[in-house]
Amino acid sequence: MTKLTIIVAATLTNGIGQNSRLPWRLAKEMSYFARITSSAPEGSMNAVIMGRNTWESIPKKFRPLSKRVNVVISSNKQYEMPPDTATVTAPVFLHSSLETALDRTSHSEKLQTSAHRSFIIGGASLYRDTLALPPSSSSCVDRVLLTRILSPAFEQCDVYMPDFLSAASESPWRRSTHEELQTWAGFEVPEGVQEENGVQYEFQMWTR
Repeated sequence: MTKLTIIVAATLTNGIGQNSRLPWRLAKEMSYFARITSSAPEGSMNAVIMGRNTWESIPKKFRPLSKRVNVVISSNKQYEMPPDTATVTAPVFLHSSLETALDRTSHSEKLQTSAHRSFIIGGASLYRDTLALPPSSSSCVDRVLLTRILSPAFEQCDVYMPDFLSAASESPWRRSTHEELQTWAGFEVPEGVQEENGVQYEFQMWTR
């Protein structure tokens, strides 16, 4: 069974984007994202699974995300990745469905490396589809790394992730302690409310 981890920054009303980009600039939060998605034992790599829009929202100079296997899903079967996309430190795979993408991340030989963890990094439809996978299925989300944007409200958001905490589920979600988050991350994570560029936020982990 492949356990999937969603990583996302969302407001109190679950807003995650505006005009195809993040509504906030949080360098420390982005550093946390980069570190937690790229940290893996020597000889292995994590996979970051994303939709095409999320892939295209990443500035070209940062594409593909380094030291991670980049798995991009596009329902447009005519969509093609540039031939020079993949690098030695960041393999890239394009898939036309979530099912085939998860099949690849479930088999290390298909990733060209030993797989450590698989992260779902957006967008909204991919969050929705993976959260809908039953906990009893071969692949499912069992962890959400949530950077909760506490203030301001960012009411201009036009993209939202599912409210996984209030949704009916056969397996209830539990908020982990900060110590549990740090242990899982493998490094020191700032505790409590953080403030950056006038934005208050908090690092949380939810499991089921």
